[in-house]
Amino acid sequence: MNIDFSKQFINGEWVKGSSSKTMQNFNPYSGEELVTFTAGSKEDIDEAYQAAARAQLEWQKELPQKKRAVLEKAIIVMEENKETIINWIINESGSTFKKASSEFGNALNIIREAATFPYRMDGKISPSQTPGKENRVYRNPLGVIGIISPWNFPFHLTIRSIAPALATGNAVVVKPATDTPVTGGLIFASIFEAAGLPKGLLNVVAGRGSEIGDAVVTHPVPRLISFTGSTEVGQHIGELAGRELKKAALELGGNNVFIAREDADIEQAVQSALFGKFYHQGQICMSINRLFVHEKIYDEFAKRYSEEVEKLVYGNPQEKTTHVGPLINEDQVKRLLKDLEDSIAQGATLAVGGKADGNVLQPTVLTHVTNDMPIAANEIFGPVAALIPFRNEDEVVEMANHYPYGLSGAVHSTNIEAATQLAHRIHTGMIHVNDQPVNDEPHMPFGGEKHSGLGRFNGDWVLEEFTTVKWLSVQHTPRDYSGFLENK
Repeated sequence: MNIDFSKQFINGEWVKGSSSKTMQNFNPYSGEELVTFTAGSKEDIDEAYQAAARAQLEWQKELPQKKRAVLEKAIIVMEENKETIINWIINESGSTFKKASSEFGNALNIIREAATFPYRMDGKISPSQTPGKENRVYRNPLGVIGIISPWNFPFHLTIRSIAPALATGNAVVVKPATDTPVTGGLIFASIFEAAGLPKGLLNVVAGRGSEIGDAVVTHPVPRLISFTGSTEVGQHIGELAGRELKKAALELGGNNVFIAREDADIEQAVQSALFGKFYHQGQICMSINRLFVHEKIYDEFAKRYSEEVEKLVYGNPQEKTTHVGPLINEDQVKRLLKDLEDSIAQGATLAVGGKADGNVLQPTVLTHVTNDMPIAANEIFGPVAALIPFRNEDEVVEMANHYPYGLSGAVHSTNIEAATQLAHRIHTGMIHVNDQPVNDEPHMPFGGEKHSGLGRFNGDWVLEEFTTVKWLSVQHTPRDYSGFLENK
C-alpha cells in the first residue's frame, strides 16, 4: 500500500495538484507537519469526474462476484496495514488509540456489509393493468457520486459512502476535509489501488473548500452528493444540488439529548453518559449535547458524574490510557471556551474542568444549565457536558424538541415501556433506550430529521440512496388501440 500522500489521485494515477495553493497537514496535538502537497483545483475536479464517468460505464456491467472480490481484497489490504492506518487516524484527527482502533473496526464492518450489495441489486416483476403486458423494475447505479467527507471520523465516514457506491456499480470522486486529507480520502486511493480497483472508479482531490467545494457539487457529472458535516455547509450543498436536480445524502449536525428519568439506574446512566459525551472529545455528530436529568435524582447524578469525569485521562492521544485527546484545531478550542464563559455568566456552575492546554480542553461539566444557554443551544462538538434538570416528561419533551435538530438521542429508565414511549416523543432519526446516542451499525438506518440531514446511510437504506430504479414494460401480445382509433 502506497503511503506517500503528497499527491492527488486522479484516473488511477498519483499526480500533482494544479492549484496555485499549497496545503499543509498538521498533527492537532503536537503541531507536527504530517504532509504538504499542492492543492487540487477546479480543473482537477473536472478531470476526476470525467475519468469517473468513463470508468463507470464498464464497471456497472461488471459481474457481481468481481465487484465483491475488489471489496474483499480491500478488507485484506486494510487488515495488513492496520497499524499504519490507525497511526494516521491518531496523528491526523487527534483520535485516541481507543477511538482510532474502534474507527478502523467500524470501517471494516462497513465494507463487509457493502460487499453483499452486488447481489442485492434486486429487480421486480409486477402485473399490469394492460392485457398482454409485463412490468419489470430494474435497480441500476446512479452513475457517479461526489463525496465530501468530514474530519471527525474521517476513515469511517468516508468509507461509509465509498464502499456502497462502488458495490452498487457507481464511480466516485472524493473531496476530503482540509484537516484530514489523508484519512478522509487519499488513504482510500492507496487501499483500493492495492485491491485492484479499475482505474478511474475512485478519484481523490484534496483542496480548499473555498476553491473547489462548490465545483464538487455543481459539476454536471455527479448524480448524487454525499456530505457529512455541519448543518450550515449542508444547507448550502443541498441548495446547490437542488438547483441541478441532483440527489443529496446529507448527514449534518445534532443537538442530541440524553434523558435520565426519575427511575433511571443512576450508575448505569452515569457510565453511559461518560462514553456518549467524551468519546473522541465529544467531536461526533451523535455525541450528547444536553443531559436532561429528573430533578429528583439531579443532585446525585451530578455528583457521581462529576466524580467520574474527574478520573478521565486527557492529553496525548498516542498514550493508550488517554480518554480525551485534542480538539481538531485552535478555532474549536476558542469557540468552546467562549460558550463556556457566556454560559457561566448566565448562571451555569463550573463543576469540573474548564481549562485548555493547546488544543486539549479538559473534560468539563457544567451544572445548573438552562436550555437557552449557549452551551445548550449550540452544538458543542467538544468535551463539555451540560446538565439540565427537568420536572416532568412534558417539560423535557418540549425542551428536547425545541431546537431544529434531530439526529440521535437516549433515554434511561428501569421501566422499559415508559422509556420507549418517551423515546417515541423525541423528534429524531435515531434514539436508544438505556444506552447513549453514539451508535452506528452497518446494517441499520443512519440519519437524522429536521436540520440534521436528509436520507439514510447503511444497509438497505444506503443501497436505496445510491441507486435508481427503471420501469421497463414488455407488451407480449399486440395491444388493442381501437378505442383511440374508432372515429378515424
